[in-house]
Amino acid sequence: MLKIIDIGMNHETAPVDLRECLGGDADNTREVLTRMRNLEVVREGLFLSTCNRVEALFVVDEADAAKESVITLMAELGGVNIQDLVPCLYALEDMNAVRHIFNVASSLDSMVVGEPQILGQIKEAYALATREKTSGVILNRLMHRAFHVAKRVRSETGICGAAVSISYAAVELAKKIFHVLEGKKVLLVGAGEMAELAARHLLTNGVSSLIVANRTFERAVEVAGNFNGKAVSFEEIDSELLNVDIVITSTASKEYVITQGQVKKCLRKRRNRPLFFIDIAVPRDVQPEVNDLTNVYLYDIDDLRGVVALNMAQRKEEAVKAGRIVEEEIGKFEKWLKTLAVVPTIVSLRDKAESIIQAEFAKSRSALDQLTPIQHEAVETLTRSIVEKVLNDPIVFLKAKAGRSTLNTYLDLTKRLFRLNGMDSDRTGEAEHRDSGIEAFRNSGVEEFKD
Repeated sequence: MLKIIDIGMNHETAPVDLRECLGGDADNTREVLTRMRNLEVVREGLFLSTCNRVEALFVVDEADAAKESVITLMAELGGVNIQDLVPCLYALEDMNAVRHIFNVASSLDSMVVGEPQILGQIKEAYALATREKTSGVILNRLMHRAFHVAKRVRSETGICGAAVSISYAAVELAKKIFHVLEGKKVLLVGAGEMAELAARHLLTNGVSSLIVANRTFERAVEVAGNFNGKAVSFEEIDSELLNVDIVITSTASKEYVITQGQVKKCLRKRRNRPLFFIDIAVPRDVQPEVNDLTNVYLYDIDDLRGVVALNMAQRKEEAVKAGRIVEEEIGKFEKWLKTLAVVPTIVSLRDKAESIIQAEFAKSRSALDQLTPIQHEAVETLTRSIVEKVLNDPIVFLKAKAGRSTLNTYLDLTKRLFRLNGMDSDRTGEAEHRDSGIEAFRNSGVEEFKD
């Protein structure tokens, strides 16, 4: 009986230096797939490698031998001892493996629950597996269902809706104040990494221009160049406050860089247009009393952390709903998987019918040759239609028995009724082959990719 196996490690089970040994390089992934394809014990395989996880997902007949081979392969690829690798690995089978890959695709197993990048990474891993021809009937279906589950989780829950990074929380707050960010101007005071990231998020959300002020002017020029912005000297901050809408500060100053007096002085000339400060520096750059001024909004790093913590809590609540969706989809996949047991018999049944049609046409060739091409086609269509309708009921009956304890009895009875003995074993071998199995499966009439 075919088994689905997932062997992997993630940010919770393995240190980053071990994950680095196996992750990140597309050539490594291609090599893993090539070597998995050459393993006789592995029928289908997929390899996912990101900065936070390494996963080998594969379909096998004998789980133990296949697991041992894949772990050995992973150890060789990473240049690490198996003894060092094994304690950091998890090995999941069948529906536990299915549940895991659904959770991963839905970002329920991520370091930041709800982050969207993992789905794109899984799609890339699957695309590579299809190009390398290591994916087959079961993994095709499994991955398409995983994408479907991820889509349901995104659309039916709010798990991806709230920002959970400091930099993006700043964007959310800016949107609450200005409603739309198109056309707004940003002043970046200092050049900290987090402030740069916040500025980048603001620009991708419609902010029109960026001005960078830094004590070291060369650094201001460098950062401004990254955003196609304008560099100004530190002494020009007062004049820039007249024109900008959003100010992000991240200097290493031990004293306030922007005081209440400075801001108050510029407000009249701004004609009461809102001014939004995001102070990411510790110690703070903006005097807290600035927040007391009308139409001025100041958020410091603790405010942003509070927003992130609240959003994280909301995502965890949504994860409960997502878990229910995952369980629903596991049930559907398991039901489909059980239908695979009837595929070889259905294929044999269709082959038997086709061989009879061909034999009878051969016997009647002299009479059929008298027909016009249109008449010949009509006879052939009529014949196949009658055979198809005769076979339909037993095929539907067998599909309905998939997963039942009595299935083998009905399969045996079908083989006896239609004298399929001998054909079935050949077709089973063919159906289970990675490539021909796809064709046999499609010919069986069991749906493959339908959501």
